[in-house]
Amino acid sequence: MNLEDINIEKELKIIFMGTPDFSANVLKGLIENYKIRAIITQPDKKIGRDQKIIYSPVKQVGIENTILVLQPTKIKEEYETLKDMEPDLIITCAYGKILPKEILDLPRLGCINVHASLLPKLRGGAPIHRAIIEGYTKTGITIMYMNEKMDEGDIISQKEIEITENDTAETLHNKLSNLGKELLLDVMPSIINGTNQRIKQDNNEVTYGFIIKREDEKIDFSKTKRQIFNQIRGLNSWPGAYCLIENKIIKIWESEKSNNQFPTKINGEITNVYENGFGVKVSDGEIIIKTVQPEGKKKMSATDYARGMLNKGNFIGKILS
Repeated sequence: MNLEDINIEKELKIIFMGTPDFSANVLKGLIENYKIRAIITQPDKKIGRDQKIIYSPVKQVGIENTILVLQPTKIKEEYETLKDMEPDLIITCAYGKILPKEILDLPRLGCINVHASLLPKLRGGAPIHRAIIEGYTKTGITIMYMNEKMDEGDIISQKEIEITENDTAETLHNKLSNLGKELLLDVMPSIINGTNQRIKQDNNEVTYGFIIKREDEKIDFSKTKRQIFNQIRGLNSWPGAYCLIENKIIKIWESEKSNNQFPTKINGEITNVYENGFGVKVSDGEIIIKTVQPEGKKKMSATDYARGMLNKGNFIGKILS
């Protein structure tokens, strides 16, 4: 059977594994062009006081397209089910778990992954956040074969994009999700007919995009304005950078680098209130905080927040920690 026959008759058995919005967008592109035999995604979550059940975005796409959805706690639990399906190809995209060898060996065309970085840079579970936080000026998508180690397999194809000063984790996420969908569809024919490349990764060039932890979210005002600016936009719109003022958490969603210098002030001290926010002293000058979210409240302009605080006392001179 040639490639044309496979595409026309929809006989290729593809299993897709993924969970968040990023992978749901990639899945939609696949569904428009190929028949998906089954979807594997993370178990449903319960949120809020009423423990409302929330489906993953990938599961929602599966339901809307009447595709079998499996949600194992451990992927090994579905080994026999997957084996019985006799998959030709397994595609993963932000699934969140490393596949064991017995599953990697199942499909005749292999297991491929859509990863949101230019491997070997930023291996791991948070490459989009880390690309901005670490000050990368470019990133991209890698389509790769999977092995038993995290993001270490041979590269099939890559495509690069610029990270702009205006990018946040949210805007970069959306750009990369669309790029991942496009690149995967571009290389699928070569994967199916075996004409694709297999490029070994250079382990001397490896960096990591580790999952964001709570300690990564707290702003350290002894750092430079560039570092803090990157941290704030790299955590926007999830989970958000934060600091403490008067022992209360305040999330910081937007900032701007300033050229002002305040040599007599200490790091974390509020310097002034401006039309576009309030300034905070940092190691190499000042950063202007533009959008905030006080504990238990909605997002608001930092200027409005500062003016409200001024009514309660002297806001300028307070210390953010």
